[in-house]
Amino acid sequence: MPPKPLDYESINENVKKAQYAVRGELYLRASELQKEGKKIIFTNVGNPHALGQKPLSFPRQVVALCQAPFLLDDPNVGLLFPSDAIARAKHYLSLTSGGLGAYSDSRGIPGIRKEVAEFIHKRDGYPSDPELIYLTDGASKGVMQILNTIIGGVGDGILVPVPQYPLYSATIALLGGSLVPYYLEETANWGLDTNDLRQSVAQARYKGINVKAMVIINPGNPTGQCLSEANLKDVLRFCYEENLVLLGDEVYQQNIYQDERPFISAKKVLMDLGPPLSKEVQLISFHTVSKGYWGECGQRGGYFEMTNIPPETVDEIYKVASIALSPNVSAQIFMGLMVNPPKPGDISYDQYFRESQGILQSLRRRARIMTDGFNSCRNVVCNFTEGAMYSFPQIRLPPRAIETAKQAGKVPDVFYCIKLVEATGISTVPGSGFGQKEGVFHLRTTILPAEEDIPAIMDSFKKFNDEFMEQYEDQRGYSRM
Repeated sequence: MPPKPLDYESINENVKKAQYAVRGELYLRASELQKEGKKIIFTNVGNPHALGQKPLSFPRQVVALCQAPFLLDDPNVGLLFPSDAIARAKHYLSLTSGGLGAYSDSRGIPGIRKEVAEFIHKRDGYPSDPELIYLTDGASKGVMQILNTIIGGVGDGILVPVPQYPLYSATIALLGGSLVPYYLEETANWGLDTNDLRQSVAQARYKGINVKAMVIINPGNPTGQCLSEANLKDVLRFCYEENLVLLGDEVYQQNIYQDERPFISAKKVLMDLGPPLSKEVQLISFHTVSKGYWGECGQRGGYFEMTNIPPETVDEIYKVASIALSPNVSAQIFMGLMVNPPKPGDISYDQYFRESQGILQSLRRRARIMTDGFNSCRNVVCNFTEGAMYSFPQIRLPPRAIETAKQAGKVPDVFYCIKLVEATGISTVPGSGFGQKEGVFHLRTTILPAEEDIPAIMDSFKKFNDEFMEQYEDQRGYSRM
């Protein structure tokens, strides 16, 4: 009999090609160990609340009232909720046509898109049009929607940084497009060189690939670097010269841990450059409530803003958005609260400021502790995490370890990470899941475990790593490079 439609032989080949290492082999192995009773520290994914980060009080109060609007009619509501949270809940409910249980506009609630536009205007100093802002179920859904609009087949290429967040490689594979890699330079703190960009595009075009878009992740995931204004100008000029749309993944813009290089948006740099670039370069920018000091990953709130996109294309993007009816309404309210938080003088401001700054300052300290911890280990080197939520240390594996991994049918850094989780319970992601240069190996870990737990985690890592290196270095010695 012929195979059935959902037998493995029959399913979409693009599904088989797609890989997502963040929840791949290592995560599954860690989950097995957890079921067997081993304590697992899941540092494989940027999921702050799962690792103990407490939610901010004000947004949860507002959304709680929106979810249970009958509380607003209770005469004692003011005893449980601050008056500004009550007022904000009434404001958001007034923007909906039936509360949180009703569909919204497919682009998102107009009043919240207006708040996002005001946030962007304040951030960048340039006006933003709410009609060109779409609210989405997390930034990931927005990225997938835009890539779906761009990619028409295997001949369409997307320029993606390597290392990269595997959302991009997986989505490009699912859509049948071609990923065109450009390599970040680790020795220059994961910097970006436009000469390498030109070479990547030239090689792709030589193969018949029509390179249509470029992705930047700023601050970087998994690498944690922040792009400088000069770098962003180079990228935008490059996109103008090569006729590429720029996809600006800026979901970590609140996660900055050094003062020398603050976050600056691609939109601001583009507008600062002026015509013709500011009128010609097509830009899609993404943001989310999942990161920053909010960490509301499970709420799935996000947005994208379109710059210099023709009205006819905007209409097509709206059509695709409308197929899904509407984004999650409570997530839209979280987004409104993120871009329009309590202000000085509001009753909830002091608590909001104290909570948010406490999280950010702790993340800054954790970034330093983890960087220093990795750099104290044998055959491990790690750039400082300038932003985002991750460390991406290079593990300089001895030749015997590489050979042993290959004999076991494993990529060397996968082999190392499996040994790590089995010995310590620390669940990471191998660098090969994000892409890396041939013969170079990394792992990615979040900096999200509780601050008081990180020294013990790093001690456990160091002990494992030193024993691993001792086991696999040959008798002649394997010196640190």
